[in-house]
Formats: sequence, C-alpha cells, structure tokens
Amino acid sequence: MPRQKKALTSAVAGRKVEIIKTYDQKYAHEVFSLMNDAALDHLAISMKLSADFEESDTPPRSDEEYTDFLWGEMLDAAREDWNLFSFFVVKESDSANARELFVSPDWPTAEAYLNLLSNGVLTGSAV
Repeated sequence: MPRQKKALTSAVAGRKVEIIKTYDQKYAHEVFSLMNDAALDHLAISMKLSADFEESDTPPRSDEEYTDFLWGEMLDAAREDWNLFSFFVVKESDSANARELFVSPDWPTAEAYLNLLSNGVLTGSAV
C-alpha cells in the first residue's frame, strides 16, 4: 500500500471524494495515466506551462509525447527534496467502487479540481 494520508474528504452527488497526499511516485504515475483530457488540461493550466515554455518547446497537445512532457514537468514541481516527491490525488468512491481521477504536485490544484467536480464544471466520473 502506498504511503499516503487523507487531506480532505467531501461529498459530491452522493459519492465520497477525497484528496490524498502520497509520496509514492509509482502510484501517482498510475493515477496520471488514468486522467481524462479535461484533467490533463486542468493540470497543464495550473502548472502555467505556457508561461514557462515557448510554444515551440512543448509538444502539441495531440502528440503522444505531450503526456510524457507533462509528467516530467509535474515531477519537477512535486519534488520536495532531492529524492522525495509529494503528490495530491483526487479519489472518488461509493459503496461499491473507488477510482482515482486526478493527481497534482500541489494542494491548491487538487482542491480546485475537486471544486470544479463539485460544481459540475468538470466531469471526471459518472457523477
């Protein structure tokens, strides 16, 4: 089981939604690979990649290399120490199922994603 701790629990349309802080890079990458396009876009915008990179320095959104680029940038942002990374995972569950929807390198981005889910702006699940 990855080392993690609950940071926030909320209810969205009858489902429990939590933000979990984890230091497990493998787990974070698994969640990252499950993120839908809206979640990836939210992450990229929150990381202000367009301010840090010229458009020609980033792979196009439609390119397969884009997710590798985004993951690499998230790892840089998640670094707490030389070899310690922390991630915030948004996880949804009901009585029968649980699934991870989003991962970010910081609390405010995960909380903003949860708020967008709560307000119906994003649809990361069957809510």
